[in-house]
Amino acid sequence: MDRQSTGVAQAVQVMREALQKISRAEGAMVVRGHEGLAARAYFNLLPTLLRPEVPAAMRPDGRNRRPPRDRFNALLSFGYALLYQNVLQAILAVGLEPALGFFHTPRSAAQPLVLDLMELFRLPIWDVTLIGSVNRLQWDPQADFQVTPGRVWLSDAGRRKAIALFENRLADVWRHPAIGYSLSYARLIELEVRLLEKEWTGQPGLFARMRLR
Repeated sequence: MDRQSTGVAQAVQVMREALQKISRAEGAMVVRGHEGLAARAYFNLLPTLLRPEVPAAMRPDGRNRRPPRDRFNALLSFGYALLYQNVLQAILAVGLEPALGFFHTPRSAAQPLVLDLMELFRLPIWDVTLIGSVNRLQWDPQADFQVTPGRVWLSDAGRRKAIALFENRLADVWRHPAIGYSLSYARLIELEVRLLEKEWTGQPGLFARMRLR
């Protein structure tokens, strides 16, 4: 097994162990600890998913934000901001209160329930899309970004490109394994919010059952 395969296997093992421990965890703080370990393993793994042809300027150095310090993390954060708005709109459309979450706590202007539900969609809607676009060399390290000491932002051209990628992904159709029919990712966000509402009103069993294969 080469070094890259070994690194992937180790990261996957860390995430599997964290998932097993979460199922037995007592209290939200313990869950957050396991989630943090899994997230660190995941973000450290991301560079190994990029093709050798991807330039060094487009490769991430772990996860950094507020502000992002490399181009890949600038794209991650921008996509997550777009996702935040879409999840918030779905929560308001269903009629739930975005300030009342079950995992995140109100420590910033971000609404806890939005942050909770975003965890379901970060990977399928944005991470997969972003990794694919970087591997296809769709980003111009100079024209698509504004780089200053200690921070990296998207340029106007970069933002337009990211928004187009995000909207195209929302239009993609995917078969939900729990409900058995296909729908766009845009509709999937609202569906999961409605399934959460059912979970809280005595009809459990379908919320957060989506799985990527």
